[in-house]
Amino acid sequence: MKALLWVIAAIAVAVGLAAVAVRSGASYVQIVLPPYRVELSLVLVIALLLTVFALAYLSVNLAGAMLAMPRQVREYRAARRSRKARQALSESMLAFFSGRYARAEKAATNAMKLGEQPGLAVMLAARAAHELRAPERRDSYLANLAEFTVDASQFPGGDLLKVITEAEFLLKERRAVEALAVLQALPQKHTAGLRLELRALQLTKDSEKSLTVIDQLEKRKVYDAAQAGELRRSALTELLKRRAIDIPALDEAWRKVPDTLRRDSRVAGAAAQGYIALKSGGRAAEIIERSLDQSWDSDLVALYADCEDNNAVHQIERAERWLVAHPGDAVLLLTLGRLCAREKLWGKARNYLDASLSVDSTYQAHLASAQLQEQLGDNEAAQKHYRESLSLALLQLQTRRNLV
Repeated sequence: MKALLWVIAAIAVAVGLAAVAVRSGASYVQIVLPPYRVELSLVLVIALLLTVFALAYLSVNLAGAMLAMPRQVREYRAARRSRKARQALSESMLAFFSGRYARAEKAATNAMKLGEQPGLAVMLAARAAHELRAPERRDSYLANLAEFTVDASQFPGGDLLKVITEAEFLLKERRAVEALAVLQALPQKHTAGLRLELRALQLTKDSEKSLTVIDQLEKRKVYDAAQAGELRRSALTELLKRRAIDIPALDEAWRKVPDTLRRDSRVAGAAAQGYIALKSGGRAAEIIERSLDQSWDSDLVALYADCEDNNAVHQIERAERWLVAHPGDAVLLLTLGRLCAREKLWGKARNYLDASLSVDSTYQAHLASAQLQEQLGDNEAAQKHYRESLSLALLQLQTRRNLV
């Protein structure tokens, strides 16, 4: 286009000069090259010069265009390849998030071959293969990711993405120990890495480290106070259960429980069960009493009767005070019946057990009543309660299986 404009301009100049020459008369140009002499009209000379200039200009531009043609072809092909690659990558992302994993893997593979953000394409292909339950292809993609993480400018964050993705895959397969080993490659724990680490620690039941990670996640506003509190309760409960191997170990674990959680029913229940199993009923009863004084929990009060090496008279007095505030609690009535039976207070034991059954007919209450009737020598009544207890226990077991 520019060349055409230059030619038009040259012709216009030539026409203008010719017009001037015509007006000025018969002008000519004499060229002397001994022994030759050539006379040309001025108009012809100007026309020849402009023609030569135009031809020279066009020749130069044509030569430049011919020399630039290979580069332009390469640029065109690269642009077309890049366009196809971006289209393939977009198609892969759309298919993946639409749940069309086979199509997503194929499109991601094409994008990877075309060189459009190959690191990201590899990760999409690996995730799609994982969803398709093809671990061999998935692991192959992850292994190939190393090719794209050598140059950080080509695929920034590639190492981090690889670690996080590989850890996620391992956790989905419940390979928590291997996931923890992979996460150790992170130079600095970030939020996603910490969340994965917490999941792995929960699977390995490493409660102490879980508590540390929960604190970090709460500081980063991943969990609010209520969510963090629930996670801490679960971790502490698991810690107390695992430490119930001897009294010193359980005592050490209990000392690590914050005061704000020592009266929580779940945490207190786990500690009480541990002390009961270790034949330290007095310690268990003390923990249960403190928790129930703060908040009532029927499941926790059921453990109160299991503290068999404790002072049952004191327990009966304490439970009867609770009964004033909770007169219709079937579990508390059952607990009082068991405590009274332990002290051979047969009449009170039968009254409390009958009251518990009138509120809620459970297999535990029928079992306690059967054992009481055996102590009293009424085998017929004992057998009746045993049958009721067995029937209710089987019904409860069947209900749980149906829910699962």
